[in-house]
Amino acid sequence: MVETAAEAMEPTKAGIMGLCQDMVSKMAMYLTGEDYKLLENMNKLTHLKYLEMKDITENMSRNLKALNQKSAALPPHLDQITLTEEQVAAAAQAVCKLDAYSKKVEAKYKKSEKQ
Repeated sequence: MVETAAEAMEPTKAGIMGLCQDMVSKMAMYLTGEDYKLLENMNKLTHLKYLEMKDITENMSRNLKALNQKSAALPPHLDQITLTEEQVAAAAQAVCKLDAYSKKVEAKYKKSEKQ
């Protein structure tokens, strides 16, 4: 059977269905590939963000340890400051007593000089 030019140009219904199925199949493969590329890119970005957060966490941990060490070293210095304050207060009281005593001695000396 020989096709005429008009018949050769006009696709059959089965041919159209086959072409449509082929197109849908190829489109699905393309979109699936695009989905995987998108997922791959999202995974790469997520991995980079987790690495960045890991670095930040490690820095925070390191800084917290250093801060804890400095904080642990502080109480002896605070105790020394408290002791120094107490000694200064005791010295100030001694100076006041000495000043009062010297004024009494001076007053007695002046009194004895007048006599």
